Amino acid sequence: QVQLVESGGGLVQAGGSLRLSCAASGSIFRFAAMGWFRQAPGKQRELVARITRGSSTNYAYAESVKGRFTISRDNAKNTVDLQMNSLKPEDTAVYYCNVVSFSENYWGRGTQVIVSS
Repeated sequence: QVQLVESGGGLVQAGGSLRLSCAASGSIFRFAAMGWFRQAPGKQRELVARITRGSSTNYAYAESVKGRFTISRDNAKNTVDLQMNSLKPEDTAVYYCNVVSFSENYWGRGTQVIVSS
């Protein structure tokens, strides 16, 4: 069983920065995909950023966060971080850590990010 624990959310003014962290425990495939999704009130959950590993490491970002957010991963520690800069009010959402390991989808409980204008 894989457990994911997020931290780092909070309230920040527009233009500010936050760093989200996710610690994964349990049996995780070394080529597991790890990433972050978010869900704003009244909207569907959407991909923010993801790292996948195969013959090379691949990064995927939502268009709305490209150039502002950076995802990173520590394979030895099974952690995945999301550095969020130049935050905008539209980034306000609950952010969820996600791991896909051995074809199973795992989610954290989420951490709230509120960006005030």
